[in-house]
Amino acid sequence: MSGAETVQHTDHDGGQPPGIDELLERVRAGYARIEAREAYDGWRSGEALLVDIRYAALRERDGLIPGALVVERNELEWRLDPRGSHRLPEATGHDLRIVVVCNEGYASSLAAESLHRLGLHRATDLIGGFQAWRAAGLPVTTGTA
Repeated sequence: MSGAETVQHTDHDGGQPPGIDELLERVRAGYARIEAREAYDGWRSGEALLVDIRYAALRERDGLIPGALVVERNELEWRLDPRGSHRLPEATGHDLRIVVVCNEGYASSLAAESLHRLGLHRATDLIGGFQAWRAAGLPVTTGTA
């Protein structure tokens, strides 16, 4: 394929590519998303790694989830691939339970699906994101990471 050629991705019936709402629906059908309390309980028991992918301005504005690993979205796959050369020490294996947290639970769905493609089959995301975590009265600290 030359550099001038492009590939258009269409859905299975040859129609137009999916819009973001349809794409999110498809992605989310591939795994079980979790609520804030379940994410908190998983983290407290040591069964889940919380990964905050919000950008710095949101972390500065709203605070942090204590104990969550902060990984910028553009580095997520590089840092969590257990076989990757740039992986974090927390990326211990493909059975790791990862809960991706974004601001409101949209970008995290796409991120969790991407982790599934790397073989991290237990990756999921937090329904409602950080805002749902905070609304549930779960721990939040001020500051940045």
